[in-house]
Amino acid sequence: MKARALTIAGSDPGGGAGIQADLKTFAAFGVYGLSAVTSVTVQDTLGFRGALAVPPPVVAGQIEAALSDIGADAVKTGMLGSAAVIKAAASGLRKRRAGRLVVDPVLCAKNGSPLLEPRAINALIRELLPLALVVTPNAPEAERLAGVEVKNASGARRAARAIRALGPAFVLVKGGHLDGTGCEDLLFDGRSFAALRSPRADTRHTHGTGCTLSAAIAAGLALGLDVPAAVRRAKRYVTGAIRNAPCLGKGAGPLEHFWEGR
Repeated sequence: MKARALTIAGSDPGGGAGIQADLKTFAAFGVYGLSAVTSVTVQDTLGFRGALAVPPPVVAGQIEAALSDIGADAVKTGMLGSAAVIKAAASGLRKRRAGRLVVDPVLCAKNGSPLLEPRAINALIRELLPLALVVTPNAPEAERLAGVEVKNASGARRAARAIRALGPAFVLVKGGHLDGTGCEDLLFDGRSFAALRSPRADTRHTHGTGCTLSAAIAAGLALGLDVPAAVRRAKRYVTGAIRNAPCLGKGAGPLEHFWEGR
């Protein structure tokens, strides 16, 4: 049977982030993509301007429809927006015993606009993190989840330990916001750390990198890779997608999701 992956996230009209980026990533990996839309956003490469939330029962209904019929070998979450949507998503995933869950804890847009209600962070920690196989915070998100400062590798290690204690099996603290000339992501499995390094790209075209990375991890898991292998494969994929970005838009442009087939 063809590998399948479900994304539960918001929609991006520019196609660079959210469910559009996730579905492109799944397709690039040869994985059949399903989606449950949590929010319809108004944004472009210049910034985020607003969103209309999908009612939680509709989100839950989409998840049930996707998992009860076609099913999924892996699931990822992105922009969820509210505690009610988080609870609906978690309930649907528990009901269908969905495994291989990748949680991208989307808290803010690239321009700083909040994408998750502040009061919903506790729901994310309580409802979703214990279900997660992998959680993929960037440095600011890791700070909020762990309650520690994350400015360098040592802060990332402290945050990873604190987040791992909240329930996920693996924590990947992304290094794009950390100090240094390179980009070092840290993967923690509860016992040891693995550092994944890449040169820092000199480009403004990085819209949707977090969505794309978490979707690529989910795609790798759907194909049967273990977590470390899926994370390494996803890191290589996103690095190439940034380097081959099509330079679209007036601001932070999207990645080239199909660069490997060019």
